[in-house]
Amino acid sequence: MTAPSELRVSKDRKLLTVTFPAHAPMELPAEMLRVLSPSAEVQGHSPEQRVTVPGKRNVTIRKIDPIGNYAVRITFDDFHDTGIFTWDYLHTLGHEKNQRWQDYLAELQEKGLSRDR
Repeated sequence: MTAPSELRVSKDRKLLTVTFPAHAPMELPAEMLRVLSPSAEVQGHSPEQRVTVPGKRNVTIRKIDPIGNYAVRITFDDFHDTGIFTWDYLHTLGHEKNQRWQDYLAELQEKGLSRDR
């Protein structure tokens, strides 16, 4: 996957717009990026270890730092910053956004958790 031609954080810091060459811009909410972070803290080291992260409805993006030519590190206002978002992962999130979000909401409900703190 080639690098995005643009990464833009909204003024309210709650939305990341990712544009890949020859693709329409994809809007990824900060909450979704946080709860689906590719970090070991969230994903674990196996599918059984994956954590459902509640209470991030109002999370915002503090900053984005490039990692080589293949990814960015997103720092959120809750100071989570260990996820390395590769171009492939951002592309996948953009294309699977609705399904992944519905899966997350179902997990919250199943576990009795909330998007609010």
